[in-house]
Amino acid sequence: MLHLTEADCSATEDEVLRAMFAARKDVFVDLLGWDVPVLADRFEVDQFDDEHAIYLVVTDPAGRHLASARLLPTTRPHILADLYAPLCDGEVPRGPRIYEVTRFCLDRHIRAKKRRFARDRLVMALAAFALAEGIERYTGVAETGWLEQILAFGWRARPLGPARMVRGRKLGALTIEIDDDTPRLLAEAGIGVRPAQIREPQHAL
Repeated sequence: MLHLTEADCSATEDEVLRAMFAARKDVFVDLLGWDVPVLADRFEVDQFDDEHAIYLVVTDPAGRHLASARLLPTTRPHILADLYAPLCDGEVPRGPRIYEVTRFCLDRHIRAKKRRFARDRLVMALAAFALAEGIERYTGVAETGWLEQILAFGWRARPLGPARMVRGRKLGALTIEIDDDTPRLLAEAGIGVRPAQIREPQHAL
């Protein structure tokens, strides 16, 4: 687990993970109505939450959950390959340097400004973690509204096939290439940059 906070945090790893699973239940089950497992009526935990899962969690200094994501190795069972492979026009991307991003969760009880901060911090952490660990690509599955936002973050991302209706939800699969240019591309798109710092590009295509 990689835990990101703006100051020293006294929360233990177990407390941070419990807060993350509770936030996932609050967003994916209570808000979005997903039909996914719930543990003790408090925590959203599924079959992919095992010893191979990696968690990136953004908290405030008190350890309260702000944002989180789960990374799954594509050399093992994961959501795209096991549940949504038909979303890909070709074979599902797999390999030791390809990880799947799942359960990208923004706390629903924080205000828009803090939500934007938490989202950007998490996106930048995904890029930094990939560069540090030799991950070259991420894959993922998302509903089309969120998918369009991910594609617009500035990094090199593209759909793996057309979006399709799956059990009442329009879903698409995507891949994101990560390289040394990615942090710059994210910054140029405004990720992690306060509005006053954003500059218009000097050229247009």
